[in-house]
Amino acid sequence: MIQFYKKRDFGTFISDSFNFFKLFGKNYFKNYLLINGLLLILMVTVVIFGYKELFSQVFGSNLGGETYYFEQYFSDNMGMLIAVGLLTFLLFMILAIVNYLYPVFYLKRTAQGASTIKTDEILGDFKHNAGKIAKLCLGMIFIVAPLSLFVIFFSYILIFIIIGLFLVMLIYPTIFNVVTFLMYDYFNSDRRFFESLSYSIRSQFSYPNGSEKSPYWKYWGASIIMFIIVSMVSSIFTYVPMIFFYGSILTSTPDANFEQNPFTGIAGIIFFVFYGISMLLSFFLSNLLSVNAGLMYYDSRTDLHQKVELEEIETIGINE
Repeated sequence: MIQFYKKRDFGTFISDSFNFFKLFGKNYFKNYLLINGLLLILMVTVVIFGYKELFSQVFGSNLGGETYYFEQYFSDNMGMLIAVGLLTFLLFMILAIVNYLYPVFYLKRTAQGASTIKTDEILGDFKHNAGKIAKLCLGMIFIVAPLSLFVIFFSYILIFIIIGLFLVMLIYPTIFNVVTFLMYDYFNSDRRFFESLSYSIRSQFSYPNGSEKSPYWKYWGASIIMFIIVSMVSSIFTYVPMIFFYGSILTSTPDANFEQNPFTGIAGIIFFVFYGISMLLSFFLSNLLSVNAGLMYYDSRTDLHQKVELEEIETIGINE
């Protein structure tokens, strides 16, 4: 079993994240697919077919001197495009809520000692916390997102004076950690939204007792390593369709380049199939990032470390 509430160093975050999936992976992803599977399929289907149709019109609108323009297609299909856009946004919002909170509820139960978790238990957590989830969504949309975008925009401006590149590398993992800590703390403590937001920011730079070394660099380092791992794996399914796509263009005849739509035919099918696989893989791999951040959150809760250790000692005494 994994001890959740304990101090960890940089390397332990990485190894324990993979150990978590060795121990709980089968049960974790079984529940994940049962809860999230249909949403994932719907989202990928809508995005793939929507993108395929959109790109087909963009690239095919003016080929071969045709008079069929993308602007005309857009105006003729305004209602459909709006409906698909709203459906995509709604699916994305629901998928984001389930995808980001599922690890929070799962780790909370495993941290409490559960070894096998049922789907109904996780669904019960979602239903029981429906009010808090709604408040969290409002806070994320109207408070956290605007502040994060402002910080990111400011760091991109500073890229022109070199230091911005360094800030961007610091800011992205830090924002991710703050947002993830916020979700973990909001559902693992009695704090309200703004109290959890305050804790998630402060905990990046110091432990609650304030007397220990700042955990910022080990949190940042563990996150950036996970981001690199996830990006490298995901990029395999991103670059493969691009190779097929550009290969089909380069190997076709010059006249065909102007008369054929590159998003139709075998190349187009391969491109969007791999794009769909890449989307699914990104959602699955995001669990690795969330679990890693969850272990950081439990590392930050030094106020509970001693309490958990005493409970474990008492349990050992009872068993003996």
